[in-house]
Amino acid sequence: MTSRAIGDGLWLVDGPVVTMWGFPFPTRMAIARLASGALWAWSPIALSDEVRGAIDGLGEPRFAVEPNSLHHLALSQWMKAWPSLRLWAPPGLAKKRRDLPFAGELGDEAPPEWRGEIDQLQVPGSFALTEVLFFHRASKTCLVGDLIQKHDPASLTGWRGLFARSNGIVGAGGSTPREWRASFLGRRRARAAIERAIGWQPENLVIAHGACVLGGGTEALRGSLRWLLG
Repeated sequence: MTSRAIGDGLWLVDGPVVTMWGFPFPTRMAIARLASGALWAWSPIALSDEVRGAIDGLGEPRFAVEPNSLHHLALSQWMKAWPSLRLWAPPGLAKKRRDLPFAGELGDEAPPEWRGEIDQLQVPGSFALTEVLFFHRASKTCLVGDLIQKHDPASLTGWRGLFARSNGIVGAGGSTPREWRASFLGRRRARAAIERAIGWQPENLVIAHGACVLGGGTEALRGSLRWLLG
């Protein structure tokens, strides 16, 4: 297991496939090196020996964030490995994981520890789940957890393939799961947040579940969320 660089100061590490409701989800995290030298981790994945080796090759994580409250399974492992790690929770996760010592909840303004280097914003309007998007300025990369999914069609057979295709989360045309789309009753606020993210003008679009887009990230972000933008 090795890390791969995406632009300046950002690395990706792929993790194992996890199963939720019988459906397989490939996992991926991003590691950024801040100007202070501290490592910032997005969507931490399970700590196998190979993953730990890839992280140790970059340094020691000091901060960790999750994109939404569905992402949290590896956090206990990370706290055990790095007791001084400071965790930041997306809306809803601190209540869900009361066993974890979160430093705070993620909002539209980045904490001082990474402000000016990594931007962030909430995508509100859904009664089911609120996602936080991030933008790593140095590499011009937007980080998306579950709001956009592009599962590999070759890896999905039988009912799983039918489910993924009908749910609009397969291949280059992948987007937001349809049941999640239906939960956005306040689309005006969500639309405003996505327009702000498009305003970051990302060159790359890194997603947790599926193929990333390296080059043309702004167009990919807009196209993948066309259902919301109209």
